[in-house]
Amino acid sequence: MGGQRFWRYMLVWALLVATIWFGDRFVRGVLLTADEPRAVTPRGSLSETERSTISLFDATAPSVVYIFTDRAEAPGELGGRGTRGAGSGFIWDAAGHVVTNHHVVEGATRVAVRLDNGEAIPATVIGTAPNSDLAVLRLSETRAALRAIPIGSSTDLKVGQSVFAIGNPFGLTRSLSTGVISALERRLPTGGGREIVGVIQTDAAINPGNSGGPLLDSAGRLIGVNTAILSGSGSSAGIGFAVPVNTVNRIVPALIREGKVPTPGIGIRVAPEEIAAQLGVSGVVIAEVIPGSAADRAGLRGFGRSAQRVGDVITHAEGKPVSSLADLATELDRAGIGHSVTLTVQRDGRSFTVDVTVIDIS
Repeated sequence: MGGQRFWRYMLVWALLVATIWFGDRFVRGVLLTADEPRAVTPRGSLSETERSTISLFDATAPSVVYIFTDRAEAPGELGGRGTRGAGSGFIWDAAGHVVTNHHVVEGATRVAVRLDNGEAIPATVIGTAPNSDLAVLRLSETRAALRAIPIGSSTDLKVGQSVFAIGNPFGLTRSLSTGVISALERRLPTGGGREIVGVIQTDAAINPGNSGGPLLDSAGRLIGVNTAILSGSGSSAGIGFAVPVNTVNRIVPALIREGKVPTPGIGIRVAPEEIAAQLGVSGVVIAEVIPGSAADRAGLRGFGRSAQRVGDVITHAEGKPVSSLADLATELDRAGIGHSVTLTVQRDGRSFTVDVTVIDIS
């Protein structure tokens, strides 16, 4: 009797388990399956930060352009055979001037600019400043309305403030990345042994193709021109650099007017830094003095013709130590063309000072 009761209980339990199992499969497979488009859940209002960023992009993106170049050796249309390059830039004025990096257009045989409306327009390089990695293009005639980018200042920037980069990384047009200013007053080497001073460091993603594009503050104003990244892979590693807008606002008008920017100097050619290291001196070793230059008039000397005499070594400029041409160039830039700079010079084991007028060596 007890055994029959046990088996009845087991049968009931088995039926219950089977009912639950099949019922679950039915509910999941039939009643809960979303085999039709689901209703959209209202998201509510965008945050104030989101609205601000969207507004900034909508207002500024039309000023940002896509620059593509052709370095083809054989004749052909832009984008045909040969080496192709690409970068970013932005509208400087309603006359059709576009600002970008010097390295974006360096060596290009043809340049074209794609505007916000998709129109591709041939452009001419009217001036470059390699020492600041800046260049100005001039668009051929276009019927499109050109919107110049608003200009800010790099004087009052603060580490930690928000920044926005717009450009064309890897050819993906109108891309926005955000970040903060990571550091200020960086020094970025350029050609000719010089450096861009006051450079802005940012963690906003800057990748190949962003070069020449604008770095903006939260008011949508230009505060820098994106120029380089520090990365072993060639892609953004959270360290990007931008030429400060105060430098841009000084150099670009000069390029538009003259096609070049005066380069402060004194008329010397310097020896490689390895020479100074071999001589055990800290400073700029003068290899040659250009005849008739300001350095020549001041009595500075280079290597002797027999190479038996070491050239003068410039150790200080305006009382500040200089250990490289970049250090000296910074002080000459600060003094300005037409002004005098006091140099401390070592010659034959003795030290003296001499005033030299800064001249244009471009």
